[in-house]
Amino acid sequence: MTGAWAVLGAVAVVAVVGVLLRVHGGRVRVPAKPRDDLPGPVRDLLDPATPVTLLQISTTFCAPCRHTRVLLSDLADRTDGLRHVELDVTNLPEVAAGLRVMRTPTTLALDASGAELLRVGGVPKRDTLLAALRPHLPRPIG
Repeated sequence: MTGAWAVLGAVAVVAVVGVLLRVHGGRVRVPAKPRDDLPGPVRDLLDPATPVTLLQISTTFCAPCRHTRVLLSDLADRTDGLRHVELDVTNLPEVAAGLRVMRTPTTLALDASGAELLRVGGVPKRDTLLAALRPHLPRPIG
């Protein structure tokens, strides 16, 4: 009987963790103090001519990263002043730690100077991300 209670307890814990990840995933967070101390590999990806760069932090075996790549690439292709780049941090744990990335995918919106405008943990919600990016883009998004 003790084994059954242990299994039931484990299932309950996993269910709670799953619900919390789903609720918090895709939520846009604006940093209290914008960061501009980017690691070198990230700074190399920035284009000073582009107002906003969506930096997708991924790992090799991340299934949600594929979905995020498609969503962000399409968004960047359809939006003036927006660019999407992806950085695989599988072999760059110091970069992930420097950016304080705890899960993949994580998307950072960076301005042309490298200041962090916002971040999304998990797969972004398209409409929410667009609304958050609107003030940082050169022309209003239709």
